[in-house]
Amino acid sequence: MLAELKGLNEECGIFGIWGHPDSAQITYYGLHSLQHRGQEGAGIVVTDGEKLKTIKGTGLVTEVFKQDEMTDLYGKAAIGHVRYATAGGGGYENVQPLLFRSQSGGLALAHNGNLVNANALKHQLEGQGSIFQTTSDTEVLAHLIKRGGNLPLNDRVKNALTMLKGAYAFLVMTEDEMMIALDPLGMRPLSLGRLGDAYVVASETCAFDVVGATYEREVEPGELIIISDEGIRTERFSGFQSRAICSMEYIYFARPDSNVGRINVHSARKNLGRWLALEAPAEADVVTGVPDSSISAAIGYAEAMGIPYEIGLIKNRYVGRTFIQPSQSLREQGVKMKLSPVRGIVEGKRVVMVDDSIVRGTTSRRIVNMLRQAGATEVHVRISSPPIKNPCYYGIDTSTREELIASSRSVEEIRQIIGADSLSFISNEGLLSAIGRPDMDENRGQCMACFTGKYPTEIFPDTVHPHEKC
Repeated sequence: MLAELKGLNEECGIFGIWGHPDSAQITYYGLHSLQHRGQEGAGIVVTDGEKLKTIKGTGLVTEVFKQDEMTDLYGKAAIGHVRYATAGGGGYENVQPLLFRSQSGGLALAHNGNLVNANALKHQLEGQGSIFQTTSDTEVLAHLIKRGGNLPLNDRVKNALTMLKGAYAFLVMTEDEMMIALDPLGMRPLSLGRLGDAYVVASETCAFDVVGATYEREVEPGELIIISDEGIRTERFSGFQSRAICSMEYIYFARPDSNVGRINVHSARKNLGRWLALEAPAEADVVTGVPDSSISAAIGYAEAMGIPYEIGLIKNRYVGRTFIQPSQSLREQGVKMKLSPVRGIVEGKRVVMVDDSIVRGTTSRRIVNMLRQAGATEVHVRISSPPIKNPCYYGIDTSTREELIASSRSVEEIRQIIGADSLSFISNEGLLSAIGRPDMDENRGQCMACFTGKYPTEIFPDTVHPHEKC
């Protein structure tokens, strides 16, 4: 469903390239392909081997980077970032990549994820004299690296990474090298590719297709990749652990043309729909999905049920993102502006509406009402994720537990609230089977915390209400 309407948002997307004369322009296109991962700000830092230069700002990629400015942003390597700002955490100072300068040279950081011990580390660092310029978790790593003494940079980075807990995919760049790091549990997607002789890294593989790069491999959990003009080498800062990649990447966040964990996202979502049909069939005339992330699951559900898939809801792609305000009073009008039912398809029909998740329930209720007002005789809601009962502390802006409708209500109570004729969620077992990752552990290497409440890392007391992320 529409992230602005549901209160369910990915935090960031990162892209980097080393060894190409058009690094800034390629990074621009890479970020554009990752725009779905964050729409509140974007930035690029480039190096020409002697100094780091940056352009960043709030807004969409096309709003931040102007052609006349991009001509001055040249170099052999670049890292870029798109972000979604959590409440109270916006502003130019938090837009990434963060760039730090000192007598020993520059350091740029881009981060996707959230550190659950960031507040504890900030308190410790401030006690030692550090002064933070942002409310972003990302700045913590810069201070830890700087306090690493006179060790080589790669050793300082590795030592700093071992102090971090949570989810993180980091790009670190100086004037003469770029480093890529993924947390020991591999909670965020991150892949390595090639564009001619250049190395490319991105949160999602769809970015490789856009810039013409070829996929090489995934970045391994606990791995540090170091790229310079001398080539590429890999080191480890953590031992091997069972992976815990975010399940919502498959369900909602990643683009359908991306591969996550070597599994195509569109195929995974179709399988979710098929499995949902096995677990929760419905007698209906048409199946429709809520654009855009639910369409694949809706197609899979329709195919498994032998019911026609139809476009019963249209997404208006020309409503400015700033129109939707975060206040509850404007959400209803926002839904009407963003989505419209197709009366000619749903009128007089029993409709199955497939969606990827229910967070607060307010948007689901309004869409069900829209379908009824358009003439649907019955509306059966099928959700391709299990009920979200617990907050995420790893970089997804889910609400507090009190705001999550499934945290304190049964499926039947939720059905009554949203006004559906029937409501079913996919089971935890169905989710894991449909996605089809190899058997590594009981969760098949996926994080299921928002469904089960079993977090793969320690959760610190001051992360109960997450502050600014990435």
